[in-house]
Amino acid sequence: MAPQQPSSIEEQCEPESEEGEKLGPPSDPKHPAYNAPDGGWGWVVLFATIIVLALTLAFPSFIGIFYVDLQTEFKASNSETSWVPSIMTAALHAGGPLCSVLVERFGCRATVMFGGVLSGLGMAASSFSQSIVELYITAGVITGLGFCFSFQPAVTILGHYFVRRRPFANAMSSTGTALGLSTLPFLGDYLHKELGWRGSFLVLGAVLLNCCVCGAVMRPLKPRKAKSNTPKATKEERPKGGFLGIFKNLTSSLRRHMAFDLFCSNLRFRVFSLGITWMMLGFVVPLIYLVPYATSDGMDPSRAALLLSILGFVNIIVRPPIGVLFSLSWFKGRHIYVFSIALLLNGLSNNICCINASFPVLLMYVLTYGITMSVVGSLMFTVLMDTVEMSRFPSALGLLSIMESVTLLIGPPLAGVLVDRTGVFTYVFLVCSISVTLSALFLMVSFYWLDRRDRLQKEKASGSPAKPAVTLSTDCQYSTVPTNGDKTNT
Repeated sequence: MAPQQPSSIEEQCEPESEEGEKLGPPSDPKHPAYNAPDGGWGWVVLFATIIVLALTLAFPSFIGIFYVDLQTEFKASNSETSWVPSIMTAALHAGGPLCSVLVERFGCRATVMFGGVLSGLGMAASSFSQSIVELYITAGVITGLGFCFSFQPAVTILGHYFVRRRPFANAMSSTGTALGLSTLPFLGDYLHKELGWRGSFLVLGAVLLNCCVCGAVMRPLKPRKAKSNTPKATKEERPKGGFLGIFKNLTSSLRRHMAFDLFCSNLRFRVFSLGITWMMLGFVVPLIYLVPYATSDGMDPSRAALLLSILGFVNIIVRPPIGVLFSLSWFKGRHIYVFSIALLLNGLSNNICCINASFPVLLMYVLTYGITMSVVGSLMFTVLMDTVEMSRFPSALGLLSIMESVTLLIGPPLAGVLVDRTGVFTYVFLVCSISVTLSALFLMVSFYWLDRRDRLQKEKASGSPAKPAVTLSTDCQYSTVPTNGDKTNT
């Protein structure tokens, strides 16, 4: 009989014995097949993940360099133009369940490589677009889905390669976003001057093909030899019968790849998911509108692009020591509070842009925003791993990505409508400040209440009269307990 298909990302990465038996998730150190090196080839996988994140998560943020050209070419408003990075970012997150299906069928390595091909072709095809709608499909949907297929499996397989050093590995991998923010604006500005927006999109499509190279080195973990008494899996019975069968297959796939049960049963995961979804409404919008805001006030486009690069360099410098710091045992159980405080400061930093659009003021803004963004980016996956079991992390990440995609999709266009109607960019940064600040307060207060509730429940349980306290009376007489060969008492 054919072996049963794995049902999730972590099962796809599970090794098998020579007899074809499942040995369990490699991220479980108690399992005999556990072979997470916390180093070795894991460092190569970490480096590849950094490059993948640089080419995917950071990509939509620097599209603002081409805003004026796109508006002129297609005679589009700010709101219409902002849909391009918005759809791209939303597709990057919303494709999580489909990405899980591909990983289930083809594996992490092949899915990352396929994502590189898809994003490269989508970006290259966008250079031939004749309308803004065609740009939505090519640069938005196709390229965004390619980013998703490269990003999520890379993060997941990294979690299997690192266990003891996982906070440090997550912090280091998050520097990929910073690396992209620091280098892509320079590349985009240079290509924009030399080739225009169409030539730039064509070259950027070729650059995105490097995700294929990164995916090629993400080899599955090799199992240790171990015997298992578990019988071999039989072929999975699939429901039959037209539309009903397709519907059952779809619902079964959603149960496997979406953590709906976890969302209903785990209150901490539910609070964290709602808080992150709220946060994303205004978290990335300032990055998209920073360059248009600066150039609208007469700043040279090259200096405006330099601001994004400085933001990236700040993240590169700050994130590695943050990863080492937050790996200390003192921060265990406190990651969510550090995350919330950093998010609160990040939201308040957007008010700096309301002063004026001069280079010194915006430089102060990107420095403040960059430091707080480094903490938020370094701890986001760590907090999620602290909230759910690692075996449920891929499905939890898939559901969280779907929820994020909604606010990521509507955030930039709503900001564009605000700019079109008022003609003032500072309102965008003010609204983003309010949104992010409130989400930070929501997370902080909610988790404090949950921790306090759990602490009171533990104290109540420990103080229950289930086991009466043992008291010793002073007038008790001592007597020996008879043993073999001793039948007298004293």
